[in-house]
Amino acid sequence: MSKAIKINPKFDDLDNPETYINHFQELKQDAEKQKENKGLFKVKPVNQWIEQAKKRPIPKMLFGELWFENELCILFADTNLGKSILGVQIGRSISTGVRISGFKLEAEKQKVLYFDFELSDKQLENRYSVNFKQHYIFNDGFYRAEIDPDIDIPENQSFENFLNQSLEQSIIKTGAKILIIDNLTYLKNETEKAKDALPLMKHLKALKSKYGLSILALAHTPKRDLSKPISRNDLAGSKMLINFVDSCFSIGESFQDKNLRYIKQIKARNTEIIFDAENVAVCRVHKPHNFLEFEFIDYGTEREHLKQLTENDKENRILEALELKSKGLSNVQIANQFNVSEGAVRKWIKKHSDNELLK
Repeated sequence: MSKAIKINPKFDDLDNPETYINHFQELKQDAEKQKENKGLFKVKPVNQWIEQAKKRPIPKMLFGELWFENELCILFADTNLGKSILGVQIGRSISTGVRISGFKLEAEKQKVLYFDFELSDKQLENRYSVNFKQHYIFNDGFYRAEIDPDIDIPENQSFENFLNQSLEQSIIKTGAKILIIDNLTYLKNETEKAKDALPLMKHLKALKSKYGLSILALAHTPKRDLSKPISRNDLAGSKMLINFVDSCFSIGESFQDKNLRYIKQIKARNTEIIFDAENVAVCRVHKPHNFLEFEFIDYGTEREHLKQLTENDKENRILEALELKSKGLSNVQIANQFNVSEGAVRKWIKKHSDNELLK
């Protein structure tokens, strides 16, 4: 009894010359890929990389020059400065296709998925209503996700792995390409530690590449000296997190008015730094009706909004530094705590020593 011959599906239509041509083209492409791959790397001439890039669309602005399409971006600020307020406002802007005053929006209206690990649904309702009445109506393409407290985590999975898996499932279900995470603390236990920050950023970058996402992740700052300009050192886990993101910006507190905030650009790859210390975007947090938001006022300098130190403040800071020195901290460690240079700490210590000798 003769055996039935199985024909490769690619060759079902043997009389069609295109069948052979297509197959040989695939073999040729596979061979080229094998030549490109060098273990972990893909290696090819720079011109080929540029030709490949030409086929992809130019990234468009999502929130002015601060966040572009296909970027992994971090927005960081101290507690109660309005990260979540601005995050929701950006999500509303993208989901409706209407720009926020003072900031450009080039991208088309599209779905947004907001992972909210901060507010309860009742707190959310309060922000976007008038005394729990006259509620603001969001676009149907703006999705919000929160953790289900009643869900059982599989025994063979850690909370973090189950969270990451659930996050990916939500992306697939909604089809959203814009992701806002409020905030990073819930994706990893301790983002300020390099060993925890590295896998976190790798996971977010992998999701970005896999699904063609634009990700805005909100993050906290540790306690900082409010008389000093905001820098990348103010972000918890800054060395690792800043290195992995495409862009980063921050919200600063103004000492002119408790309702004033300023937005400063910390890192950019798709543009030059526009909102630097000499050109911060000054905004007011207010609620004109049923939507709590940042209202753009004007541009200004960061120094106009920084806390001005009195002589007493300066003396107290030096005393704090000396106390830390007595506990064994190095000048560099002390400098990082006060967001100053190591040279400044040396001057403080020398000044104190000189004063002691004069007594």
